[in-house]
Amino acid sequence: VVAAIKEFFGTSQLSQFMDQNNPLSGLTYKRRLSALGPGGLSRERAGLEVRDVHPSHYGRM
Repeated sequence: VVAAIKEFFGTSQLSQFMDQNNPLSGLTYKRRLSALGPGGLSRERAGLEVRDVHPSHYGRM
């Protein structure tokens, strides 16, 4: 289980290393949401309504 977690956070296209030098950059990383990637939508199938941020997502950021 530990190896799977390390593999996901180390190599997945959905994970990034967070810059810890600047507090504002940390907020920028936390605001990013993605429906793309493994198990998600592809760029070809994602229409405009899917790419818009739903108002209920603002509370999660």
